[in-house]
Amino acid sequence: MNDFQEVDTAIETLGEAKIDSTILKESEGASPEIFKSDQDRILIDVDAGHIAEILKNHGTPPSFELAGIRKKIYFDPSKLKCALVTCGGLCPGLNNVIRAIVLELYYRYRVRHIYGIRYGLQGFIPEYGHELMELTPRNVVNIHEMGGSILGSSRGPQDIGAIVDCLERMNIGILFMIGGDGTLRAASTIVEEIKKRKAKISLIGIPKTIDNDINMVSKSFGFDTAVDIATEAIKGAHKEAEGYPNGIGLIKVMGRHSGFIAATAALAQQDVNFVLIPEIRFDLNGKNGLLAKLEKRLSERKHAVILVAEGAGQDFFAEQEKEYDASGNLKLFDIGLFLKEKIQGYFALKNMEISLKYIEPSYMIRSLPANANDHVYCSFLGRDAVHAGLAGKTNMIVSYWNNFFVHVPIPLAIGKPKRVNPHGKLWQTVLEATGQGSLTNA
Repeated sequence: MNDFQEVDTAIETLGEAKIDSTILKESEGASPEIFKSDQDRILIDVDAGHIAEILKNHGTPPSFELAGIRKKIYFDPSKLKCALVTCGGLCPGLNNVIRAIVLELYYRYRVRHIYGIRYGLQGFIPEYGHELMELTPRNVVNIHEMGGSILGSSRGPQDIGAIVDCLERMNIGILFMIGGDGTLRAASTIVEEIKKRKAKISLIGIPKTIDNDINMVSKSFGFDTAVDIATEAIKGAHKEAEGYPNGIGLIKVMGRHSGFIAATAALAQQDVNFVLIPEIRFDLNGKNGLLAKLEKRLSERKHAVILVAEGAGQDFFAEQEKEYDASGNLKLFDIGLFLKEKIQGYFALKNMEISLKYIEPSYMIRSLPANANDHVYCSFLGRDAVHAGLAGKTNMIVSYWNNFFVHVPIPLAIGKPKRVNPHGKLWQTVLEATGQGSLTNA
């Protein structure tokens, strides 16, 4: 709560919005409540005790600007050119967001010049030679049924000056950037270069991460689909484990810094006995270590299921040399294969026969189409991104917070991953559901 008291939630704009929205002109019969103003706010912290304390000691509680249609817009849609780019890893829902943005621009605002930048930030750089993709309702109408991104993606930094050069050459008014923490960091730098040039280019971010770990975002698109597929993997692992004496199902799911997928999937399909996430340290050996507790579980029930997030247990690799990918992210060591080998070695020394099945559905999840819930969610995100961009807002993301879609400044969203609270309801419920208790000897 103390962090919330000091945050700056002001949204930057390119200038005063003076043009009557095309939606305002065509809204006869529509509820006036569809229009939102910058004075419509959503509290960041909704705890009644916290609010009372803030009111007493600090004045007005901090809040986010509510997303939605504005009566006045900054850009003239008849002259506006927009660009979309998807960056970083693939994620269910990318095509859904692209589709929502294009349809909203085309049908609601009558924008006729919409371009897709191919293969992430590489698409802005002439040396790569990636052609533009013209985006129209006809070529996006069915893309929500496909996984991946019709625009493609890439990783790694590109020259920020060259990116803004490209935007200026194309006379782009709004750039929609769909990506995770690294993409949003790049977006923030692009905004600074745009400001230096005093260019009138809006940049709107749509936060993307399967891991659900972006700060100031309650839920990111693709997460719901990832949990769905992870639960199917749990079902399979559980049946495999039940089918053999001392059967063990070991599943590795995504979650570099945060264990939201593992924790949520464990509750969605309560056949998991041990959940391992990056936020909670665990020991392998000793009385309370994973291996001893696994042995106890097998002796009592003859089978067990272990669900591990990819970023869990990285302290076991402290002595090994670290490597980084093209985007500067630390390459994780494979905790799944590590655990598989340690479990097999432990029971071999005890002359105890086990049947271990290892399942890793990660890349299958990344490239699948979004499920129904994610499809609806992406539709809201895409449309609200368009409303924000047309109103001349910039350097912001569309976020979901306290059950509302809101505008969040990009600087608030980057650099500090959201993590599972070890003392919060989610993890405490996981402990209740699994009965695993503490897996440390401290």
